[in-house]
Amino acid sequence: MEKLRVLTAGESHGECLTAIIEGMVAGLELDLDFINGELARRQQGYGRGGRMKLENDTVKITSGVAGGKTTGAPIAIVIGNKNRDNEGTPFTAYRPGHADFAGSVKYGHEDLRNVLERASARKTAIEVAVGAVAQLFLKEFGITGSVSADIDTERIDAAKEAGDTLGGKFEVVYTGLPVGLGSYVHADRAIDGRLAQAVMSIPAVKVVEIGTNPLGMYGSEYHDEIFAGGVRKTNNAGGVEGGMTNGEPLVVKGVMKPIPTMRKPLNTVDSKTGQPVQAFVERSDTCAVEACSVVAQARVACVLADEMLLKFGGDSLNEVKKNYAGVRG
Repeated sequence: MEKLRVLTAGESHGECLTAIIEGMVAGLELDLDFINGELARRQQGYGRGGRMKLENDTVKITSGVAGGKTTGAPIAIVIGNKNRDNEGTPFTAYRPGHADFAGSVKYGHEDLRNVLERASARKTAIEVAVGAVAQLFLKEFGITGSVSADIDTERIDAAKEAGDTLGGKFEVVYTGLPVGLGSYVHADRAIDGRLAQAVMSIPAVKVVEIGTNPLGMYGSEYHDEIFAGGVRKTNNAGGVEGGMTNGEPLVVKGVMKPIPTMRKPLNTVDSKTGQPVQAFVERSDTCAVEACSVVAQARVACVLADEMLLKFGGDSLNEVKKNYAGVRG
């Protein structure tokens, strides 16, 4: 069950990336500087590669907005691709760690570029733009997010020198959330399940946690005691209990695997000949954990915006604010 629905389209070296957002309320002011600023954040970070120097992502909004504010109609967003120099270049050597093998079997592609183009993390650019719209909506209710990434610059430099790659940890925190987003009544309505799916499906993410990892902890150490007025002195639960937000800061953590495209390619086989070869290599990053954290912040924002719309309803921003104020008292 979703109020906010999003579809994206586009390939890594195609003409553009596109998104359609349906269900966003009317009357929300879309700050293009903020949206483009989020796209710029995604392009930054220690260990980013050459493509980021070629692209300068900015959005073009082609529908659903009038006078700078949403109309309630579907919002269409476009980001043009400047780097198209590899468009159409076929390859048949599977790249370990990528979608090439499974994707070619699933869809019957002989040219593995047909898998690469859509499976590429390049598509996260349009997701960040969509997430920026969701963040603008959340800010109207005092809900804001931040991210941090745990990276080792010396190891990144060493990996780059060796033609290798590195992953790492990141954390997304949202504050100002009301109690009761999500639900315990069905598994697919639990907000931690929705958040885990949203973050885990980011390319290269292999671990998602909500709050403190409880492994090895006693219950008396882990669970957050409640004091008068609902005050808590700890937040090991990461703001979620029973599939619902509990009013504490939402803490979502993730681990990104090392990027599988390396200048020092791994051994593989050619899908056409079955002969051993080295993996196909295309321009890539050494480390993209900081960029991944920005994508995670955007995806979490989309889940939270949808849950806010489900709980407080309304077709215009003013109507949602009235409903929100009534519940909050």
